[in-house]
Amino acid sequence: MGHQKIDKKGLFITFEGGEGAGKSTQIVKLREALENLGFDVVQTREPGGCPEAEQIRDLILGSAQHHFDPLSETLLLYAARYEHVKKKIQPALDAGKIVLCDRFADSTLVYQGYAGGLSLSLLEKLYTLVIGDLKPDLTFVLDLPIEVSAERTQSRGLPQDRFESKDIDFHRRLRKGFLELAQQHPERMVVIDASRTIEEIFQQILKLFLTKLS
Repeated sequence: MGHQKIDKKGLFITFEGGEGAGKSTQIVKLREALENLGFDVVQTREPGGCPEAEQIRDLILGSAQHHFDPLSETLLLYAARYEHVKKKIQPALDAGKIVLCDRFADSTLVYQGYAGGLSLSLLEKLYTLVIGDLKPDLTFVLDLPIEVSAERTQSRGLPQDRFESKDIDFHRRLRKGFLELAQQHPERMVVIDASRTIEEIFQQILKLFLTKLS
């Protein structure tokens, strides 16, 4: 089957949630399913997604020993996001492709705002200044109890980045922030119970995506 384009200018789908919620697994499954249906799909991530943004990702996440102020962290994230949008996301959307992104600006609002203490108003103004009118068409928020999230993160057996190594109160604020954001933006944000099986989660995500497409 050849690549299909959707009628309007692309579709921008983001995956959000705390650590260990299974975003990476679900984004791959959705990409594969959509490619099998003949759609042209771009899978990407934040911070990162293009060479310049990946360099900034390494700087921010590379070590649990780094202690950037939340504002410095945010400015770095927006430098990466600007490069990512300009060089990868916007061109793909303009070409009518489906973009699946592992985290986007909602993560900055939650990590640096709700959990990090920065003004949400400041973060929203920064978004408008740097990114402009671009918004995700649909955002899946994979929600997981904090204890399960911590257990999954630890069971990976990998070195923790500076956010995974934060204390339990930080992760509670993360979860609360994502759920509050979803309540504020029901037109695009859908909370997914990530404590279920991988296949159950995927079937719900695929159904919601196809509904959005119709």
